[in-house]
Amino acid sequence: MHSLWGKSLSGKGKASVYDTFLRDVETYFEEVRLLKRGARGSVTLLRHRSTGKRYIFRRFTGSAEVYRKLLTVDCPYLPRIEEVAEQDGQVAVLEEYVQGDTLTFLLEGGVLSWPEARRVTEDVCAALWVLHSLGAVHRDVKDSNVILRGDQAVLIDFDASRIIKPEGTADTVVLGTTGYAAPEQFGLSQTDGRADIYSLGVLLNVMLTGQHPSRQLAAGHAGRVVQRCTMTSPEQRYHSVQELREAL
Repeated sequence: MHSLWGKSLSGKGKASVYDTFLRDVETYFEEVRLLKRGARGSVTLLRHRSTGKRYIFRRFTGSAEVYRKLLTVDCPYLPRIEEVAEQDGQVAVLEEYVQGDTLTFLLEGGVLSWPEARRVTEDVCAALWVLHSLGAVHRDVKDSNVILRGDQAVLIDFDASRIIKPEGTADTVVLGTTGYAAPEQFGLSQTDGRADIYSLGVLLNVMLTGQHPSRQLAAGHAGRVVQRCTMTSPEQRYHSVQELREAL
């Protein structure tokens, strides 16, 4: 029984769970505005017609594996996933609306101090620790996927995320954002949590300098942390987000 509409998403008659989910979203929610539309899908801000509470509704082409694992997760550094449906490679997700500004917006006002950047990095490490514990890798850690809710950073958008396959030798689909994506995300090998560490190292440098580390490396201890995060070989990076967090 789902608390948002008071019934199970089991489908009616010949309607699939996916079709039922889409119909129920249309019935019980109203669109506030379209937030993003791209080649792989869209993100829409919705409002529940009865409660007035806002939610994020995602539709994209890909896999729902990571979103399904997150259904049972309650972590302050990740949005709560309310419902997931998938059919023929099409995924629909209803999730918590995290109210706040993106890190991208915050950085438009200038770079962060070391204590500010360290706090954001620690929060993202905490979010990634949960994902990695589930056997997943985010694959798209960047400023626009971090929302500042008060003084807390929340990592969002798992559309590019994947479950690590022990027998895999490379990612089946190349995804990620150029500049932030680790070298192995371009088909060199299968990604694991160390790809997220690479991206987080780039993000830390951007927070401190406004630049990619290849253009301007952060000074002092922060720069040494960034260098270790962004080594070309995954073997030379921090082995886990716990190790990175301790290094901060």
